[in-house]
Amino acid sequence: MLEALLGSTGRERVLVYLRARNEGYAREMARFFGTGVIQIQKQLERLEVAGILAARPAGRTRLYAFNPGYPFLRELTALLDKALQFYPPEQRETLLMNRRRPRRKGKPL
Repeated sequence: MLEALLGSTGRERVLVYLRARNEGYAREMARFFGTGVIQIQKQLERLEVAGILAARPAGRTRLYAFNPGYPFLRELTALLDKALQFYPPEQRETLLMNRRRPRRKGKPL
């Protein structure tokens, strides 16, 4: 959807994923979209060099999030929010569901 504006589908996927979940790492994004990790890593690196994303280490993993000092952050997030509204409902729902820990044993559904 934003591919023509952002330059690639991979870049769009990375930005939409981070907007929906606030932070993430390359393998997690690649698994979600069913793409190669290297493609996602290249996009993350390009966006970090451009100052749009910031990375922080978490053990052996690099977590990426939007750089709060990026001057066009508000406009970019507004554009990504609008694009998210046009994603298929099932994909949008899984994107916005941000469960990271397993459910406590014995907890009712």
